[in-house]
Amino acid sequence: MKWTAHRDKGSTAFRDSEGLRKVLARLQADGGASWRTDPEASELMQFAAKRYAGLARKHHLDPWEAAAAAYDAMRAPSTLRADDPWAIVTRAVQVTCIAEERAQGLLCSVHQARRPKVSSFHDAERFSDREHPLPDYHPAFSTNPVDEQTYTPPLDEVQSAVEDAILLFTLLDWPSDRARDGVEYICGRLADAPSRASAYETLRRDYAARALLDVPQQAWMAMIRALLGCGNPLQAHTAAGRGILLRLLIGEPLRALLRDDDLVSDIVANAPGVRV
Repeated sequence: MKWTAHRDKGSTAFRDSEGLRKVLARLQADGGASWRTDPEASELMQFAAKRYAGLARKHHLDPWEAAAAAYDAMRAPSTLRADDPWAIVTRAVQVTCIAEERAQGLLCSVHQARRPKVSSFHDAERFSDREHPLPDYHPAFSTNPVDEQTYTPPLDEVQSAVEDAILLFTLLDWPSDRARDGVEYICGRLADAPSRASAYETLRRDYAARALLDVPQQAWMAMIRALLGCGNPLQAHTAAGRGILLRLLIGEPLRALLRDDDLVSDIVANAPGVRV
């Protein structure tokens, strides 16, 4: 339905709720036919378009779309019986504008957008709308780290492995205080990380921890490498790739680690204070 603008001043009877009730009662008395011919109906819709223009713009709609929603509300019998007809119309326009905006975002009908089970979804997005590729952020494309452990060992076994790791470094010429502080710090960061690989990369760049623990870079890297294993995926299932902590947790005794010449030589050669 289209209403044309009038140049005369027009009626103001419908500007308050009681006046609107009287106008609507008259317009609907003959089954609604007066909406097409009555000049006051045109003035009423012009007024509604101006009244709800701000609300329409808020939801990225044309003011006449809000006026159309107001027209639907005005024709409802419940509006005539309401204590405040304008309040009913305003609320109906607000609900319709919200549904129209959601329908545009969801690429569905307004009727569907009014349903909570549909409106709860986010707006449709193009792959090109985001700066990063879809697999980088969407959970459907995420995978578990290759070294993720599905088995969580008991706390006493973890504590025993940590103490054995500290003892190993102490036996291999590391000062006892630096060995304990370093191992406990690395274990704490490992517990917060999603995988050993991510913990390795985080610790490798943790310059503040290195300064706090007073451990030189070469010794720090040797400790991380020994505890967590090397980051090479090709060695993930070897002794060098597993690291001390995992080897202790899967039941390898401390004496077996002391017989690992490559591991022992790396720890001894990079002990703090050792000059090679």
